[in-house]
Amino acid sequence: MTSPPHLAAQLAVNVLDAHSLLAAFGVLGVGVVMFAETGLLIGFFLPGDSLVFTAGLLCTGTGDQTVKLSLAPLLIAAAVGALAGAQFGYLLGRKAGGALIAHSRSRQLHEGVKRAEELLERYGHAKAVVLARFIPVVRTVLNPMAGALEVPVRTFTLWQVTGGLVWSVGLTLAGYALGSSVPNVDRYLLPLVALIVVVSLIPLLVEMLRARQGADARGGNK
Repeated sequence: MTSPPHLAAQLAVNVLDAHSLLAAFGVLGVGVVMFAETGLLIGFFLPGDSLVFTAGLLCTGTGDQTVKLSLAPLLIAAAVGALAGAQFGYLLGRKAGGALIAHSRSRQLHEGVKRAEELLERYGHAKAVVLARFIPVVRTVLNPMAGALEVPVRTFTLWQVTGGLVWSVGLTLAGYALGSSVPNVDRYLLPLVALIVVVSLIPLLVEMLRARQGADARGGNK
């Protein structure tokens, strides 16, 4: 049975703060958040990047940490949540079409839809599904968008699993590696989380640069 102090801590959790989520729910919370952020449209605001990175860092047991996690269960929870969430979002999109998005009044969510459509149109299904994993909000809406636009199930599943494993496992191990190599790294958690969010956008920036260079090359050959 949950003790009153622990129950109160869970009820008071700040869902926008990775450390608060981990302190309240531990590894289970990672799986739930990863599922919600990638499978449920209402989860677009959740801190997926910073959560798995912070969780990986807390697995090292270094510094004055009040939260300590085990790496193997964390990797499993992050991967299962990310993969199951994306597949659920895709199936939801196939069933409900764009109705769920159309009824939403969130400006941020609709901007994410627009960016998701641009990714699918510019890069094709496979590359867009992988790249979307590294873009906040877009990774939430692209999965139901892919379902609504009837992206082939086999194509979507293959590439969402590929991108999902690189994203979830990669960020978790990055946090773990940094925590293992830098003493008292938890003191610099906030700037590190900001940095990891920026770094997660690098794949998209690289693809945008390549596309621009390709367009310039085609224009020069005319």
